[in-house]
This record gives sequence, structure tokens and C-alpha cells, in this order.
Amino acid sequence: MKRGRQFGLLFLVLAVSFAACRQAPKDGRTDTYTSGTVAIAADESFQPIVEEEIFVFESLYPLADLVPHYVTEVEAVNLLLKDSLRLAITSRRLTPEELYSFNSRKFFPQQIKIATDGLALISNLSNPDTLISVSAIRDILTGTKTRWKDIYPNSRLGDIQLVFDNKNSSTVRFAIDSICHGKELAGNVSALKTNKEVINFVAKTPGAIGIVGVNWLSDRNDSTGLSFNKEVHVMSVSHSTQPTVLNSFKPYQYYLYNGDYPLARDLYVLVNDPRNGLCWGFSGFLTSYRGQLIIQKSGLLPATQAVRVVNVKDE
Repeated sequence: MKRGRQFGLLFLVLAVSFAACRQAPKDGRTDTYTSGTVAIAADESFQPIVEEEIFVFESLYPLADLVPHYVTEVEAVNLLLKDSLRLAITSRRLTPEELYSFNSRKFFPQQIKIATDGLALISNLSNPDTLISVSAIRDILTGTKTRWKDIYPNSRLGDIQLVFDNKNSSTVRFAIDSICHGKELAGNVSALKTNKEVINFVAKTPGAIGIVGVNWLSDRNDSTGLSFNKEVHVMSVSHSTQPTVLNSFKPYQYYLYNGDYPLARDLYVLVNDPRNGLCWGFSGFLTSYRGQLIIQKSGLLPATQAVRVVNVKDE
């Protein structure tokens, strides 16, 4: 009987060890849907909203630890392609070439729309001209118009100084692809490093125009989503070549929703994770009611929540 008990104990130990080996993931990861530590990448244009989403998610799930890297859109996609991380937040879907790269390695990433963003044009508070057309923006970007008088004949300002956040940012890509229709940007258009630097530069420079994501400007204390940063003007943009108060719009959510605001772009979470781990938990949260409510309060248009219509009187 004693020998039998020894063999039984040995079998039990081996069985437990075998089960543990089978459960241990081959890649060494131990994160689950709501716990563990993972790195993610996000376009720096969306840093304020991503930080808020992470804060609430980690408050709900204390065992979860998301480590964000705020980089350019180019870097975010490259990190995903190199398997350096499993989740990226960008303003574009993957290209056919990028999808082929993933598929050739037996990866099948998911691309989930979570919001629509408005690119805001900001000007100095001393600049009285706050209406502008898309065609005028295109002329500035391509160097056809370089002085404020070229757009507003009565303007007392001199040269136009247009600034972006970063030369590799999604904002620059949008300007080239969607505003300039593939034409290169003029030499007098410059890039700084971050959206915050753009706001600070425009606030101090009378002749400047900046292009930033609207979530950098939204007043979180305003439940209507109609208040912007008080350091700069947010310009009203028109599809028409002759902008007026009636045909020009600010990047409010309702104008993003009905297409009145011209400079709109979608926001995606790209997930390349074959395991049902923390990346999927966070992406699921972003599309949940609470995650979408955070997006709504940030000034972006949520992908799955209803839009509240508010009567607005623009400046």
C-alpha cells in the first residue's frame, strides 16, 4: 500500500506539472483581458484622450497596466509591424501592403473605428479673420498664397506662418492627401514636435496658423463640448471658396456628424494580438458605452454613441 501511495503521489505531481506547462503561453506573456502589463502605441495627436481612456480603464481594472508610447503615426504603425507591441491607435487603416506583411506571417489584425476627429485650424487671438475656405488652406499649404493679404485684402498682418506638430504626423499626411490632393507642402510650412508646441507658438505669434487635433483644444469642464482653448482662436472652415458666417463651421461634434466640417478624419484602434489578452480588453473598452462617453466629452465624434444636437452660435 505504501508503494502504491508513492506512485499515486508521483503521478499527481507529474499531472499538475504537465497541466502547468500546457497552460503557460509560449510567448511568455501572462496578461489577461483585464490584467497584466502591455505596451501600446498612439499617435501623439490623440494623447489627451488616450491618457483619459487609460486612466479610467486602469481605475476599473486595478491589475491592468497599459504602458503608452506617444509617437508619430508612422512610428506607431512600424512598431506594430515589427511585433514590438500589439495595439496602436492611429487615424488611418492599414494599407494593403501592410496587411500583406501581417498575413504572410499568419497574423490577421483587426481595425476598429472608435471615433471621428476634426482637425482644427487655430490662429492668434489678435487676428480678426476667423473664417477660411479649404481652397485657401490648400493655397497656403502649397505656397500659392504666403501673405495674409492674399486671403484677406484688408489684413494688416504680414507673412503667414503655418505650423504642424511633426513632419511624420498623421496631420501632415492628412494635409497632403486630403487637402492638397497629393501635392507637396511648401517650404514655408514648418513642423515643430508636438501639438502643445503648436498651440503655444500660435498663441505667441500674430501671423501664425496651426493645425492640431481638436481633442487638444476641448474644454473638459464644458459638458456641451462647445468650448475650446481660450489661448487661441479656433477658425471656422468652409467648403465654399467664399466663406461666410452661414457656410463656415467649427469642429463641433454635430458638424463632424453631418459632414459640414470639412477637415474630418476617422480614428482607429489597430489590434494584432492572437491571444485574448489585455490589448483586446482595452480595445473592447474603447468601443464600450463608457469608453465612447470619454470620446464624446473630449470633443471627438464617438463611433457608436448618439450625438446630442445643441444650437450653436459661432463667433
